[in-house]
Amino acid sequence: MYKVLISDKMSPRAKDILAERGIEVHEKTGLDAAGLKAIIGDYHGLAIRSSSKVTPEILAAATNLKVIGRAGIGVDNVDVPAATARGVVVMNTPYGNSVTTAEHAIAMMFALARQLPAANASTHAGKWEKSRFMGTEVTGKTLGIIGCGNIGSIVAERALGLRMRVVAFDPFLTAERAVELGVEKAELDTVLARADFITLHTPLNDKTRNILNADSLKKTRKGVYIINCARGGLIDEAALKDAIDSGHVAGAALDVFLEEPAKSHPLFGNEKVVATPHLGASTHEAQENVALQVAEQMADFLLTGAVTHAVNMPSVSGEEAARLKPFLRLAELLGSFAGQLTESGLKSVSIDYCGTVTELNTKPLTAQLMVGLLEPLLDAVNPVNALMLAKERGIAVSETRHNRKGNYHNSITLTIRTEQRTRSVTGTVFAPDIPRIVEIEGIPIEANLGPRMLFVRNQDKPGFIGSLGQALGDAGINIATFNLGRTAPGENAILLIEVDEDIPAAIAQKISALQNVVQVKALRFNFRA
Repeated sequence: MYKVLISDKMSPRAKDILAERGIEVHEKTGLDAAGLKAIIGDYHGLAIRSSSKVTPEILAAATNLKVIGRAGIGVDNVDVPAATARGVVVMNTPYGNSVTTAEHAIAMMFALARQLPAANASTHAGKWEKSRFMGTEVTGKTLGIIGCGNIGSIVAERALGLRMRVVAFDPFLTAERAVELGVEKAELDTVLARADFITLHTPLNDKTRNILNADSLKKTRKGVYIINCARGGLIDEAALKDAIDSGHVAGAALDVFLEEPAKSHPLFGNEKVVATPHLGASTHEAQENVALQVAEQMADFLLTGAVTHAVNMPSVSGEEAARLKPFLRLAELLGSFAGQLTESGLKSVSIDYCGTVTELNTKPLTAQLMVGLLEPLLDAVNPVNALMLAKERGIAVSETRHNRKGNYHNSITLTIRTEQRTRSVTGTVFAPDIPRIVEIEGIPIEANLGPRMLFVRNQDKPGFIGSLGQALGDAGINIATFNLGRTAPGENAILLIEVDEDIPAAIAQKISALQNVVQVKALRFNFRA
């Protein structure tokens, strides 16, 4: 009989579900690290929320552990690489609190519009300042949504029910999906300029960090209200304070902060700011949902091997893993290559498997490829949820298989269609299990990918390579490998260069300014698959 430990407080139904499936369950909450380490070796599954910390030391003692289930989305309290190294599956429940978080954003919008916290405090103090609290209606106003995925789309639905106009910025939101939601898709500057209220529902990554900063806040209309129930770090908090103090921003409602717990903050005490302590997922229903979901997922995995919402492994059997490993690596690298070059909304993705790779289960390959493709703009992407995230954003994903071998024994071709262009890249696996790019947009090129690469599209003209090499040399950047492909002499050319150092944005910009350059992009690749 499998044994599962529930080490954090959660709905009693989680224990019931596991027990009903024939799993022995023990609830031992409030354990410190030593206490958890002392008993974890007896269990095959560990169900947690945010209190338990699963460290490498805990995992080293977890000699029988097969799965960790996190009742919630964040797995910051789990050392996922250490769990992966020990063969422990880490699962979460990314959609159990979506409605709750969306409703909190709407509640925060109303609190701002009608000055409810300040009016409440004033009335409790025995004042009757009816004329002081003059609010604004939300009906007929424009709500700007930054990030229209799972939670953002629910916010949009609620806002439309309030008779608001909704304009959304999301690089992965297709025009068709926008029509289905009833929102207007727009560029970020358009959303900033038109919105009466702006709410953020995007992950925090390098492209979204401080997406609302001093410059972008200046592009908003005077009197705008800002709501953030997504992630601390999406807003430059100092810039927001300046914009509120100047009167340009009428008010802000914040559920998340750059540093948490936020027990002191420059914005605290300001009547124009509504603040809550990260309550987005804090409802009885949400906590019930995530507890039930994690129990079902863990039971399915232990009893049948089914994997749902795993953050550290694809859905693949042990027998397939060894054969799939080099192709999983190639698939993710192809996706990452295309994803890092994509700067507009994706409309469709097609994957063509050719040759010996078609003898394998290609479903985990497609999932791993989508991880690489989506990860540059989305966080918490994994082989289990990548296709779901694509579907939510209206991105059509298709795959074809051909037994013919062509120029290579095996190949994978990724073709993506965006709102601006179509891009394709082909890769193969050479012995001994080395992934290699062999064609980009119809241009033959043979290139092994390293951790740091420079992609250059240019016109094939004499002297260009010398100018490029000098620019890199002047910056102290060493070239490790150099790969060139072209359509014909003097026509379109592509360079893929592996370098030993990171390429600063200023150097990439300098290379972009060289004569005959069409596009420059510094690329980073990991090799976890």
